[in-house]
Amino acid sequence: MANPMRPNLPTELRRRVGALAVDNFFRAASRLGQLHPRARPHRHNVEVRRDVAYTDSGRSDHQLDVYRPRDHAGPLPVVFYVHGGGFRILSKDTHWIMALAFARAGYLVFNISYGLAPQRPFPVGLQDCALAYQWVCDHAASFGGDVDRMVVAGESAGANLVSALTLMSCYRRPEPWALRVFERGVVPRAFMPYCGVLQVSDIGRFCRRKPKIGRFIDDRLVEVAKAYLGKDPSRHGATLALADPLLVFERGERPDRPLPPCFASVGTADPLLDDTRRLAVALERMGVEHEAVYYPRQVHAFHAMVWREPARKCWSDSFRFLRRHL
Repeated sequence: MANPMRPNLPTELRRRVGALAVDNFFRAASRLGQLHPRARPHRHNVEVRRDVAYTDSGRSDHQLDVYRPRDHAGPLPVVFYVHGGGFRILSKDTHWIMALAFARAGYLVFNISYGLAPQRPFPVGLQDCALAYQWVCDHAASFGGDVDRMVVAGESAGANLVSALTLMSCYRRPEPWALRVFERGVVPRAFMPYCGVLQVSDIGRFCRRKPKIGRFIDDRLVEVAKAYLGKDPSRHGATLALADPLLVFERGERPDRPLPPCFASVGTADPLLDDTRRLAVALERMGVEHEAVYYPRQVHAFHAMVWREPARKCWSDSFRFLRRHL
């Protein structure tokens, strides 16, 4: 008789191999993309300062890159960008295309890295984002940025992190590191969660809703929750709310400061589609200005494929939204 406490080795091996394949695919795609002549920042009149430390730990995941358009007079509106990767893979270096896209449009971009699970599980990555956010608040002006016109943006896991960061700026919370963000007093002018996974504690809801989602995607979702929150999410207590920002919005509690406008986008072929739909409903109930845009038949993080028309449409919609609010 099988021991229920013994791990299913074929399943675990399958998940590890799948995770390694996904990680290597995105890293390779990023490096190949950088070889294209149009990927060079100077071709777009953008200058980049790389590997700026936002805390003195000496860790490479405590660094950010600064993308600055050369042909725009300052002070410039600021984009604080947080990469995706299921909280456990990728970095600022794999997400150069997002930073370049914003900088080309006239934004001063701070593209950050942060500690990754499972070596640095929740809430460490979010704490790193909080540190980087405070650093940007304090230093954006020295790069020609206007912190009063700052946007926080990110895709997938990064969408979760910037949503939580927005909550920390608007709700006084008990965690010392969250309280420091609140007391800094800088609320983003807008937050932009692209294709977000906005509730990590119940990742199985996607598979329950769509049983034919497929084993490969199911494995990726399971490893996200397991790596980020561990086997027992309840051990995080009240802090778990910051891993599930969607639930905070759905509860509709009155914030200490008004929540900023939100631009949320997702493809209709994205397994995470429902979280964006739920976010739009929650913000509507709270009376928060928002725009949720759904792109037919598009997959997860499709907007990174900037050579395709749906991606260009998503970026155009994003910049139109920002022009209205900045």
